[in-house]
Amino acid sequence: MREFDVALLSEAVYDMALHCCYILPDDFKAALRAARDAEDSEQGRHTLDIILTNLELSEQMQYPACQDTGMCVVWLEVGREVHFNADPYGAVQDGVRRAYKDGYLRKSVVGDPLRRTNTGDNTPAMVTTRIVAGDRVKAVYAAKGFGSENASQLKMLRPADGVDGVMSFVLKTVSEAGPNACPPLVVGVGIGGTFDHAARVAKEALMRPIGSIHPDPFYADLEAKWLDQINALGYGPQGYGGRTTALAVHIAALPTHIAGLPVAVNINCHMTRHEERVL
Repeated sequence: MREFDVALLSEAVYDMALHCCYILPDDFKAALRAARDAEDSEQGRHTLDIILTNLELSEQMQYPACQDTGMCVVWLEVGREVHFNADPYGAVQDGVRRAYKDGYLRKSVVGDPLRRTNTGDNTPAMVTTRIVAGDRVKAVYAAKGFGSENASQLKMLRPADGVDGVMSFVLKTVSEAGPNACPPLVVGVGIGGTFDHAARVAKEALMRPIGSIHPDPFYADLEAKWLDQINALGYGPQGYGGRTTALAVHIAALPTHIAGLPVAVNINCHMTRHEERVL
């Protein structure tokens, strides 16, 4: 059994919360550069140049790359041999609270959805925990902006709708998001499970590296086809037109009931901010 000091978790969340706002993942920056080189539209190339310059300045000057510094989402994979010396969830919230104060990051969380009083420190983070083998704790952190979150949708399709029905819903969701979700996008698609689990895995799918290939060839083929169809919509970078409406489509599939076909589409904007640490 490993005695785990939750101060390690608090510091990891603190570091990730600050770092995420200033420096996007390397895979995402590489995908933006590749999109810029492949873009046919002059306006699209110009827009991607601006986005890339903004990211360079953010990294150099340690300023947030986007004014919406997001709602914090954290996934914890906890080894069965771990014994926390205190409350790990409190440690996560402490890391968020300190980061958003010290980094002068925008606090965007209200404590109640209808009585909308700001919590003043961007807590609480939304935390999901999974128990796994081993004596380590893996923390995955995402800062989720709500321009793209608001464009996300979930629908309970009928099994008879099949692949074509899922594809139509994905395209409809992205099309309705249009420029409001700040493309180029990453599109997470959760299929199966139950109402809540489809949404959960759609968000988790956004954490996959850009350019990674789904291990199931069936879904890998769907990801490539749906990405082409999304880009054929022509919204382009920031909605100014072009071939790059999305950088990736990531699918996560779960077993489900014989009577159901839940589908969730979670959209992320061109500020796809996430990191992970193994402690």
